[in-house]
Amino acid sequence: MPYYMLQAAYTPEARAGMVKHPQDRLDAVRPVIEKLGGTIERSWLASGEYDIVLVCQLPSNVSEEAFSMAASAGGAVKAVKTTPLMAIDEAMRGNAESQRGRLPARSGLRNNTLGSRRSQSL
Repeated sequence: MPYYMLQAAYTPEARAGMVKHPQDRLDAVRPVIEKLGGTIERSWLASGEYDIVLVCQLPSNVSEEAFSMAASAGGAVKAVKTTPLMAIDEAMRGNAESQRGRLPARSGLRNNTLGSRRSQSL
């Protein structure tokens, strides 16, 4: 089952509500993920652009989208960011697979260095 890193930023109103009535928000999130066939692997509170980070497994991108939409529609979250995660062995298989479909190098870019040809783009 695919892994996803989900990051969410709470609205100011949601944060104010959590200050007044502290609660473990995973108690609200876990049943939604489980109904979609997933599990939460780990979770963290974060300081910065996002307030909570989850690593979870969900059956598919469709399940992940359903969760993101449900989280956004609930009103407590102002932003959700999803990053699909890939195991190193999967990435290595992808690298090997890319060798069969590699595009030919553009003329002049084969030996490109960051020096004099920095402005050229692919």
